[in-house]
Amino acid sequence: MEVKAKINISSPTGRRLVRELEKHTKVVKLEYPTDTKSIPEGSIPLEKGVDQLWKSLNEKLGYDLREK
Repeated sequence: MEVKAKINISSPTGRRLVRELEKHTKVVKLEYPTDTKSIPEGSIPLEKGVDQLWKSLNEKLGYDLREK
């Protein structure tokens, strides 16, 4: 027998429930939605995130790691 549930992981209780379920890998299989059309609020595109990473590393190290 299987049970399907929707857990709101935007709340602390929902995140705690998911973390607890993840511990039981023999009996629980979690499936996360792959809806790529909706972007979570406050997220940035991957390309912009990568650019921010390189900029941050450049500022901390004093040189660009991408240059050889």
